[in-house]
Amino acid sequence: MITYKFSILLLGLVGVALVCCGPRNDLNMGIANADEPRVDVQDNIRRGLEWLAKNQNKVEGSWAANGGMYTPTMTGLAGMCFLMEGSTLREGKYRENLRKAVEWFLKRAQPNGLLVNPNAPGEGGHYMYGHGFGMLFLACVYGEEDDERRRKELEKVLTKAVEFCGKAQTSRGGWGYVSAVDLNDFDEGSVTITQLQGLRAARNAGITVPKSIVDKAVKYLQDCTTPRGGIIYSLAQGGAFGGAERPAITAAGVACGFSAGDYKSTYAKKWLKYCQENIPIGRGHVGHDEYQSYYFSQAVYVLGDDGYQKLFPNVKKSDALTWTKYRNAIFDSIKNTQTREGSWNVGYIGPVYSTAINLTILQLENSTLPIYQR
Repeated sequence: MITYKFSILLLGLVGVALVCCGPRNDLNMGIANADEPRVDVQDNIRRGLEWLAKNQNKVEGSWAANGGMYTPTMTGLAGMCFLMEGSTLREGKYRENLRKAVEWFLKRAQPNGLLVNPNAPGEGGHYMYGHGFGMLFLACVYGEEDDERRRKELEKVLTKAVEFCGKAQTSRGGWGYVSAVDLNDFDEGSVTITQLQGLRAARNAGITVPKSIVDKAVKYLQDCTTPRGGIIYSLAQGGAFGGAERPAITAAGVACGFSAGDYKSTYAKKWLKYCQENIPIGRGHVGHDEYQSYYFSQAVYVLGDDGYQKLFPNVKKSDALTWTKYRNAIFDSIKNTQTREGSWNVGYIGPVYSTAINLTILQLENSTLPIYQR
């Protein structure tokens, strides 16, 4: 059985401690000035990408977290950074890095559709994370690929990956660290979000994704929502109740809903409000702020500077959550925590993880991938 302690560790598998020692910028209080000059992060992006490229496994084409752990997840996250930069398998500065990363996944894809080798050291207890991030990465590669042979290979692998995802889903509609059969039908929010984003990226790229799988997963997140508007960790041990909300998972729910075009539903608005009231920006390191920043940044970017007031027309303009305000509050902290070598290494999972997540946030404005576009 996967332990609760292990689940807490894995909750960090999507973000980086972006808010360290800088001045407090509280979005809810409107301290961040939307008229301030935009923070220039192009050099930070360049140095971060170069660091990732240099630290790719030269033989296998993968990346790993501290201790050689979470290789599929790290490879998917790092590969996404090069796609967001604009490189593809056929052109761009990082095309060779992408080719190696794609080949790494293709070599490890299992006959049953699982994108992770569950027998590899360190992967057996949490392979659904790697499956979800691998699906996200390969789907985004597939969407930009025009080589017919490689497209057919990617289409076959992604189709099988979607099928495996459907079979691994629990009776409640969520996913756990491994398939429902392997973990007694256990599920929880962070893995569920990971699968949903991978499935939506696959659908965006033209891969057939049964609507029933997505509908059951969305209902799972809705069932996990408390009256306060937050999403709890898991339904496996009962229903949603106040006080059990997880801001990090709620932020992931907002981003996932927005990426599917769900901006106006009651649940999307509840989740957004809960996040705005419970996620601090620029107050120092707090639990799971890496995960929160990764997903909350995606959600706020989609909102732009006028989306919030369209959802909540009665809110004062000064109290509205905007991308410009959020950007000003967080980008300076990202700049200030980058190492001389070009990486970030704030959290305990390691520099590959921290660097990949920071680069994802810094490159949202590139709008190169459909999954992150407004």
